[in-house]
Amino acid sequence: MSTTGTQPATSDAPRTVLRVGTRKSALALIQAEYVVSALRALHPHVDFEIRGMHSTADKDKITALYKFGGKGLWTNELEAELKLGQVDFIVHSLKDMPTVLPDGFVLACVTPREDPRDVVVVKKGLEDRYKTLADLPAGAVVGTSSVRRMAQIRRRYPHLEFKDMRGNIDTRVKKLDAEDGEFTVLILAAAGLLRTGKEGRITQYLDSTTEGGGMLHAVGQGGLGIEARADDQKTLDLLKALEDNEAMLACEAERSVMRTLEGGCSIPIGVETQWVGDNKLKLVATVVNVEGTEAADAEKTEEIKTREEAVAFGLKVAQQLTDNGAQKILDVINAEREANQDKKEPWVPA
Repeated sequence: MSTTGTQPATSDAPRTVLRVGTRKSALALIQAEYVVSALRALHPHVDFEIRGMHSTADKDKITALYKFGGKGLWTNELEAELKLGQVDFIVHSLKDMPTVLPDGFVLACVTPREDPRDVVVVKKGLEDRYKTLADLPAGAVVGTSSVRRMAQIRRRYPHLEFKDMRGNIDTRVKKLDAEDGEFTVLILAAAGLLRTGKEGRITQYLDSTTEGGGMLHAVGQGGLGIEARADDQKTLDLLKALEDNEAMLACEAERSVMRTLEGGCSIPIGVETQWVGDNKLKLVATVVNVEGTEAADAEKTEEIKTREEAVAFGLKVAQQLTDNGAQKILDVINAEREANQDKKEPWVPA
C-alpha cells in the first residue's frame, strides 16, 4: 500500500492510494475499472489509480502465442511491477493466470463471475443463414487461435475448417466481417463480448448441452482474478470484501485440475462447473486431441465448502481424466508443440 497527498481540509489524515496494474487492452481496462468501482463503493476512504501496460504478447500480434512460453504469457511484466512495488495489486482475466504463481504472490480475490461459456459469432450478412455450429456447411471457416476450441469443435463437427485468429475483440470482429474475409464464424468468450457491450453479435452459447455434443470453456474463463503480494496484509484484507465465494471455489477446482495435469495455463482442457445443490459443485472436464479423434472425459459432483476442498476436488477430477487417457493425449500435444516451434503456423495451445 502507498499513501500520497492529503484529504480535503475536513481531515488531516492522509488518503490511502492503491495502484492497480492491468493490461492496456480495452477489455482489460474495462475489467480493471469494474473492480475499482466496486472497491470504491466498499472502501470510500481509499483512492485507486489504474496503471495499464502492454505485455509482450500485446505488442507482438504476429508471433504465435506459444513462442512466448505457455506460463505467464499475459502476466510476467505486470508481476515485475508488483514485485517492485510499482503497483499494489493486479487485475487479471483469470483464464490468463498461471495456476502456479511466483513466490511471494497470491490469488487474493476472485470477483463475481461473468458468463464463462464460449459463443459463436457469425459474419455479418450470414446471420439469416447460420446461427449455430450445426448449421455450418462443410468447409466453413472457424476463426480461433485456441487448440481447446479447435479440438472440441472438430470432435463434433469434423467437416469444418479452422484459421488462426489473433487480436482484441474489435480486431477479430472486423476480420470476421471483412467482405473479402475467409471466416464464416468466430468462437469467442461470452464474457468479453458481454463486458464490451457486444452481446448482440452472439448467435449461440456453447456448453455441455450444446446440440451435437458438449463444448466446455477454458479454466477460469469469465472470472477476474486479483493478484497481490502475499505479505501485504492490508491490501489482502481490503480485497477480501470483493470476493465471490462460489466463484472462487469453482475456479479453484478448475485451476486444480489444470495444475495437476501440467502446471501451466496452456493445455487444451475444457471445463464446466455448476452449483447443483447446497454446497454441491459439479465439475465436467475434457481433454481432446488436436484432430478431435481422441478424448478423455470426466465428471464428478461433491460437497465443497472451503478452498482446500475445492483443490482436492480438482485433484480427483484430474485423476479421472488421467485414468481415461488424458495424459497420453497431452504427451502427444506437447511433443508436437516442441517439434513445431520453428514452423510458421504452429498450433496455439489456449
